[in-house]
Amino acid sequence: MAEDSSQAADTISAAVGPRFDQTFPTLPPADIDRLRRFGSVRSFADGERLVEAGKISPGMIVLLSGHVALTQRDGLGHVTPLLEEGPGQFIGEIGLLSNRPSFVDVIAEGEVEALVIPSDRVRSLLVAEADLGERIMRAMILRRVSLIQSGQTGPVLIGPATGSDMIRLQGFLTRNGYPHHLLDPTTDPDAADLIVRYAGRDLPLVVCPDGAVLCNPHEVELARQLGLVGRSTGQTLYDVAVVGSGPAGLSTAVYAASEGLSVVVLDARAFGGQAGASARIENYLGFPTGISGQALAGRAFVQAQKFGAEMMIPSEVKSLDCSRSDGAFALRLDCGDRVRARSVVVASGARYRRPAIDNLSTFEGHGVWYWASPIEARLVAGQEVILVGGGNSAGQAAVFLAGHASKVKMMVRGTGLAASMSRYLIDRIANTENIELMTQTEIVALEGEKSLERVRWRDRKNGAETEGAIHNVFLFVGADPATGWLEGCGVNLDRTGFVVTGAPLDSDQGRRVPALESSVTGVFAVGDVRAGSIKRVGGAIGEGAQVVAALHGFLADAASPTL
Repeated sequence: MAEDSSQAADTISAAVGPRFDQTFPTLPPADIDRLRRFGSVRSFADGERLVEAGKISPGMIVLLSGHVALTQRDGLGHVTPLLEEGPGQFIGEIGLLSNRPSFVDVIAEGEVEALVIPSDRVRSLLVAEADLGERIMRAMILRRVSLIQSGQTGPVLIGPATGSDMIRLQGFLTRNGYPHHLLDPTTDPDAADLIVRYAGRDLPLVVCPDGAVLCNPHEVELARQLGLVGRSTGQTLYDVAVVGSGPAGLSTAVYAASEGLSVVVLDARAFGGQAGASARIENYLGFPTGISGQALAGRAFVQAQKFGAEMMIPSEVKSLDCSRSDGAFALRLDCGDRVRARSVVVASGARYRRPAIDNLSTFEGHGVWYWASPIEARLVAGQEVILVGGGNSAGQAAVFLAGHASKVKMMVRGTGLAASMSRYLIDRIANTENIELMTQTEIVALEGEKSLERVRWRDRKNGAETEGAIHNVFLFVGADPATGWLEGCGVNLDRTGFVVTGAPLDSDQGRRVPALESSVTGVFAVGDVRAGSIKRVGGAIGEGAQVVAALHGFLADAASPTL
């Protein structure tokens, strides 16, 4: 065991590099004394599990005496020793802020005495003890990163690596920052045995840490099995329900929660929104070398939880009841649950449009993609691909894919990119040799049997059509607002479906309407879903901060007795 632990520790040390001491710090006695008021001391016997993989951890565990062994375990029974920890070190990663199940087993080696700090008290200490909280938060984030990079923990996905459903589930877990790994049944005997046992069932199989096996599950089914999201009884009344967790929604959650409001954030798929698809954002203030949309959103996601925002992701909101018959707005979720809140912030963003191309739906997930992540990049390595779109997200995707594909044909219907794309991206594209910009060009046909095999496109200048053996097309074509769930609640939309804000109605009787409030008092809109927004990450984040002042005003008025 000692030799295996040493080898595992070396692997972890290599994964986190020079940050090993930041990832697994030893807290001095003075720091531990500062933590004591947040928890209670417990004793554990030799061999007792302090934490069990697949189950919710009791919280952050600070070792006062004795040693523990940390191991990773997957649903197939594979156990990987990680490292040993001793006095002054603590157990816990970023998932404990939201009471998510643990990824590791922690077993006492001899008698152990530890300070156990429950999750809600961890959030309190992160805020109350700024400098110490910063070190603890950094360690917890780095631990999640090392778990993701290890490729040996979390659910096991078994099936063809290039299958559309495998890519769908892998993308879902990746976007949610959830560790997982893939096993190929053609090379792994345990995976092959499981395929035989579940013969006739849909692939991929997903083996969860608790041993449960799901057959090609929907994302919500997988999320519930993994403990990513719980059920809402409708008994809790939140100050604010934020629908959407892109930059605008996350910004709202951070600022509202940090100012003492109780916040719940709902999103149908993952945090980050369209911004999460950006391989590198280089014009966001304060990041001169750029940052990926996923990394930026991930930081905000953790930050919101630090201040106590509750994340219900994935949870799709199907409708909003604005009648307030019991004094609260009611949001109906796809699972049938209800969420009640005193105010609502619509931050549901926009979705890329689906061009009017015959058979488009046939090839979605089989060669047609609306996302360009490392998962898709792996599929197109060395191939020629088509990317359609002329906005910043399209430009960032084109540059990213050019680092993997042999050639990127970038097609736009207009005469150029200047009207819709930032100058730095236009210059980057012009200087990338394997990106071919094709203006006034559109796709007219997609062909293939089980997957995309050929694409035909038209030059709109002369009507000439060309066909090529293209197996992957990336679509970043405009965006339609995600506002269908608002139907029937009285929120005014413009002719294209975006939420109208700041417009006084006759019923307002001279009341000054906040700039981000919709036609329904208490319902606000921020980010891309709002009519007139600038459709930039910086603008969305600014609106998320701005709306909190209006929320305070509305909640204060609602709480005041009528004179």
